[in-house]
Amino acid sequence: MQRRGYVPGVVALLVATLVTGCSAESADDGSTTEAKTGETAGPVARPGKYRTLYEPCGAVERAMLRDLLPGAAELPEDQQEKVFRGTAAVTYDTDRRVGCSWKADSPEASHNLRIDVERVVSYDQDVSDDQRAQEVYVKKQDSADLPVPAGGGAPQDGPTGGTPSSGAPATSTAHNPATTSPSATTSPSGDPGSAPEGLEPRVLEGLGDAAFLDDVLARAGSTAQQRTVSVVFRTSNVIVTVQYGEQPARVTELPDSKELQEKAQGLARKLAERFND
Repeated sequence: MQRRGYVPGVVALLVATLVTGCSAESADDGSTTEAKTGETAGPVARPGKYRTLYEPCGAVERAMLRDLLPGAAELPEDQQEKVFRGTAAVTYDTDRRVGCSWKADSPEASHNLRIDVERVVSYDQDVSDDQRAQEVYVKKQDSADLPVPAGGGAPQDGPTGGTPSSGAPATSTAHNPATTSPSATTSPSGDPGSAPEGLEPRVLEGLGDAAFLDDVLARAGSTAQQRTVSVVFRTSNVIVTVQYGEQPARVTELPDSKELQEKAQGLARKLAERFND
């Protein structure tokens, strides 16, 4: 009986064919096809516009910090530098989250400022980074409990409103009597400690892709009440939070909502411009 010859090239071809048949094949539209199951996966969701974040402690101009922290101007020069330098937030990944805070005291009042910048990444191929960032933003807006205007609809800033907060109750912590003192100075709106009419917590227009403002007055222990204004905005897959607060030295005084809101919004808009550079 004659033994057949061994043909290495034929064996190699058979092995290559088997290996190729078990691996995923690439489709013409960019999706992937699993040869084993015959199923085609959809295209991967679009990544976010931003891949890195800027350093927030250096993002605020010195002139603006002097305006936001008036007590610092009364300090010796070396202490001023320390205040204006700010304190960086401790984070594990500066490409995902960064922050900075400042604080300055004066005989009249103490002021504090905090910036938080978060880059949202979706790990679901069916959900884009922008979509995931919008979900995170909506949760923040809902948790702020923005009040609903008397006529119904979404809280607004100006003649047109932004995206309404789904299921937002009619009151916020800024208007909750439990968080204010009955003996506190009454604001023009008639509600002790509440923001004046027209300055209530609300959705903001023209800031990023979506934005809102919150205004909360709370008593710090047995001392004077502190008002904290928060401006939160989303631009693509990044969410920025600006918190600006003031606590007067006198218990009988209330911080001015209008001034705090204007300064917080001014800083938020400056930070938003940096994303367009």
